Amino acid sequence: IFEHPAGGYRKIFETCEELSEPLPATVTGRIPSFLKGSLLRLGPGLFEVGDEPFYHLFDGQALMHKFDFKNGQVTYYRKFVRTDAYVRAITEKRVVITEFGTFAYPDPCKNIFSRFFSYFKGVEVTDNCLVNVYPVGEDFYAVTETNYITKVNPDTLETLKKVDMCNYININGVTAHPHIESDGTVYNIGNCMGKGATLAYNIVRIPPTQKDKSDPIEKSKVVVQFPSAERFKPSYVFGMSENYFVFVETPVKINLLKFLSAWSIRGSNYMDCFESNEGQGTLFHIAKKDPGEYIDLKFKGAPIGMFHHINTYEDQGFIVFDLCAWKGFEFVYNYLWLANLRANWEEVKKAAMMAPQPEVRRYVIPLDVHKEEQGKNLVSLPYTTATAVMHADGMIWLEPEVLFSGPRQAFEFPQINYNRYGGKNYTYTYGLGLNHFIPDRICKLNVKTKETWVWQEPDSYPSEPLFVQTPDGIDEDDGVLLTIVAAPGSQRPAYLLILNAKDLSEVARAEVECNIPVTFHGMYKS
Repeated sequence: IFEHPAGGYRKIFETCEELSEPLPATVTGRIPSFLKGSLLRLGPGLFEVGDEPFYHLFDGQALMHKFDFKNGQVTYYRKFVRTDAYVRAITEKRVVITEFGTFAYPDPCKNIFSRFFSYFKGVEVTDNCLVNVYPVGEDFYAVTETNYITKVNPDTLETLKKVDMCNYININGVTAHPHIESDGTVYNIGNCMGKGATLAYNIVRIPPTQKDKSDPIEKSKVVVQFPSAERFKPSYVFGMSENYFVFVETPVKINLLKFLSAWSIRGSNYMDCFESNEGQGTLFHIAKKDPGEYIDLKFKGAPIGMFHHINTYEDQGFIVFDLCAWKGFEFVYNYLWLANLRANWEEVKKAAMMAPQPEVRRYVIPLDVHKEEQGKNLVSLPYTTATAVMHADGMIWLEPEVLFSGPRQAFEFPQINYNRYGGKNYTYTYGLGLNHFIPDRICKLNVKTKETWVWQEPDSYPSEPLFVQTPDGIDEDDGVLLTIVAAPGSQRPAYLLILNAKDLSEVARAEVECNIPVTFHGMYKS
């Protein structure tokens, strides 16, 4: 386990300038000839406005990054997304729209009366799309977890328009982790108000490119609705196999009532409104995909926190789903305040000692459930120790198989050979290794044998690895991984790293003469 006493990791949480034109990168090794597209990634790039800081990892303003591959050469370009949150902050030189963990104070120039009234006009929801970018039809959208998604031009990185999903479907927000089928159909999940002002979750389907060139978003439809365990508290991440959706409802939720009342009077942010129901545990819901139909079976497990599904597939009457879990009911985001992440290494480690422990887990849900099978394990798949046991009240308790576990060493931001193995029985997943929440290695995990591989270098801080298949590749792991690495102490402080997906050996790197801050998710556009 690497130690990071010099604190070079602080650089990935520092503001940087956008570029006026693409920078050429210095290439070592050989860029594979099949890489002819762009690597697009998103993350925070502006960590303070004037003398007002953003406080949380998910508050910095959205910066879009792009590495272009052409004839073995690589260029790097970046631009801030011109969201309302960003444009108004830059214009007024202060935080104008409340972010995840940073409250925007009312304009000090307004008098007390107008300030008082502006509290009740409704809350402005941020459109700071710093989490991911994905295609819808022929368009590309930068996204976060709210109802606003932002259309961007993937070539020039220009911001085209802000789209409010509420105008098209009954949802209050959609996740930044959709599932996309090979024909371009996009599935996502969002919370909504259901019957009798109760909360529910809607799975939304956005069709692929339309023949008449109309906008697929206008044809978005709700496919199926999941109930929520609690009336005013949403939480959501979902998995998708060929015929089913799996929705994991964790005990950590945002309290909407607290959110609306606290916000209008006291000046709070999203982080203040998260609560954990220690008694609830984790609920697992399933639904058929086509036609959409909620399956009314109750599956439950011990409390976990979770942000990323790895993969979900069906096998012999079971749904198998693998995910990156954090044990317990405490909210992991409590450990992602920038002050924590920028602390000295000893302090970083001390804080992480208190945090929930990460684990890669496999859960198995039986589709064929009979009431008389109470008390025995319903999972008969030969290759997993995951169990499902029916209790007297009809609730089925799920115990996972642990695929990877290392104390305070997380396997996160998981990726797979998604084009070929998304929703199918698979063998390999790739991830970003977090060492006490500091990203310091790239990992590969064989989910069948639990074998692991690691790429790591001193004072180097990579980001989520994206898998790109070798065009004539046969094996599941025939391909390369693309990741952006910050190496603050080096002459050229950041580089795009290309690893062989088989053994994580280095294929090439393309170094640039500027710092690159942390990025969350992205895509390879061929």
